[in-house]
Amino acid sequence: MSIQRKKWAELADVKKELAARDWFFATSGNLSIKVTDDPLTFFVTASGKDKRKQTDEDFLLVDALGQPAEATHLKPSAETLLHVEIYKKTKAGCALHVHTIDNNVISELYGDDGEVVFTGQEIIKAFGLWEEDAVFRIPIIRNHAHIPTLAAEFSKHAHEDAGAVLIRNHGITVWGRNAFEAKKFLEACEFLFSYHVKLLQLKGAKTLA
Repeated sequence: MSIQRKKWAELADVKKELAARDWFFATSGNLSIKVTDDPLTFFVTASGKDKRKQTDEDFLLVDALGQPAEATHLKPSAETLLHVEIYKKTKAGCALHVHTIDNNVISELYGDDGEVVFTGQEIIKAFGLWEEDAVFRIPIIRNHAHIPTLAAEFSKHAHEDAGAVLIRNHGITVWGRNAFEAKKFLEACEFLFSYHVKLLQLKGAKTLA
């Protein structure tokens, strides 16, 4: 199997799993996986596709500028430039971006703080944080409509080979050294968001009782 076919299949498997979680509302979200380092090429989701379905036009190969690397009628996802920043600045091998209700709620609740902070949660070990009092922080950036401006602000937080950034009322982008790690990070983040939203709801109900 060629490297391109292998990477396509790997990303398709991730997309299938995330679709089963219903994390692709209204064609939202975008996924990518690195194919080659020199020159940089990666598969990214095609714009406007129903990501709950699997087709031969789910992804297209793009270059270091986020432009199609092969002749195609497909257009890369609108936020491809964010993936470009990740691959240019880190050794990440996969990046995932999804819009969920919980991650949007969290980004709005803590958007003015510029980050959301989690501690005392067992699942933060997914990020390699094993200390009993470990703290996990996710930066929250403004949702610039101008994608190059959004990518420039996002780039300020793309330092490590694995990480996560929330875009206020837009969604979360996570990346990892491979598809497994990126998916693990995404699942752990969404667990934390869902837990926190439910906890706040129950605390509010308890206060009113």
